[in-house]
Amino acid sequence: MKPNLHLLALAASVSTLMLTSTAASAETLQVQTSTQSGGFSFRYLADNWGPKLKEATDGRVEIEFLPIKSVMPQNETPDGVAAGVLQGDLTSVAYFSGRNPAFAILGDLIAGYDSPAQVQQFCKEGGGSEALQDLWNTTIPDSIHVVGCGAVSKEALVSRVPIRGVADLKGIKIRSPEGLAATVFKAAGASPVSISFADVFTSLEKGVVDAADASAYVNNDKNGFHQIARYPLYPGIHSMAVHQFTVNKDVWDGLKPEDQQALTKWYYDAYADLLQALDAEDQRLVARDQKDPDIEVVNWAQEDRDAFRQIATGAWESTAERSPEARKALDAHYAFMKKIGLLK
Repeated sequence: MKPNLHLLALAASVSTLMLTSTAASAETLQVQTSTQSGGFSFRYLADNWGPKLKEATDGRVEIEFLPIKSVMPQNETPDGVAAGVLQGDLTSVAYFSGRNPAFAILGDLIAGYDSPAQVQQFCKEGGGSEALQDLWNTTIPDSIHVVGCGAVSKEALVSRVPIRGVADLKGIKIRSPEGLAATVFKAAGASPVSISFADVFTSLEKGVVDAADASAYVNNDKNGFHQIARYPLYPGIHSMAVHQFTVNKDVWDGLKPEDQQALTKWYYDAYADLLQALDAEDQRLVARDQKDPDIEVVNWAQEDRDAFRQIATGAWESTAERSPEARKALDAHYAFMKKIGLLK
């Protein structure tokens, strides 16, 4: 890959600010996220967990969360981290699927897990973080350190028609991102349609699609989807976006070992807490909607979830065949999923 001269120039211009720290001042990690500044996750982390990193490192390390696209496009943050333009990113791994299909497998194994907590466990102690580090070592060598990874919510499908089991997906026109998600839905008999998130409401309202792979329940509610798609599926059946927390390798190497440990623990504690906060908000809204006679919250039986997972394995395998790294990433998932009983 040719060096990005713009990034290198920008890195040179900010390197003093980014990499200089003294005993009297904290190292401030400027981290671009994949959420808007007014979003629930952004505000929750900034308000509740930003101050805790400074406490955990006795004032030596602080963090500044930056909203999506504030410094660079969301699919270029690793280049910015590697060049030193950003000190880190906290963003969706699936954004980088165009670089290697392994990022699609590590970023969102469609229908793979039953809960975000299982994904957290995979990342923290099941080999997920190590698999992601290996992938970045191959993609941008010696430039990025993976502090951790994890998911905090499972997307809740929104639908204008009842989809009460895997058989009901047949013939359904469903908004789905291109790639692994679309392949899985197609294998289940649905007809995926590529529509931007901004057009989901209008497409549902006009009947362009019957259902949509959109976002978490709390976000779907905020966007008014349940006003027109009155058969939300919760808990979701398909997507759990995995986020990575990475920092520039030189910055990481410059931290004291105890601060490296504190930063890693801080991240996993913060994401476990955010998961619980989002789940509580989802359940509050679900309980409200279950009392609404005009809304039916659909919950698939476990046998349907298991059947959908088996359908999805074919799509996983076809993606894994596209690169050695993708094969390795899927095998890491398989090993962990068998360990916790999701696959035999």
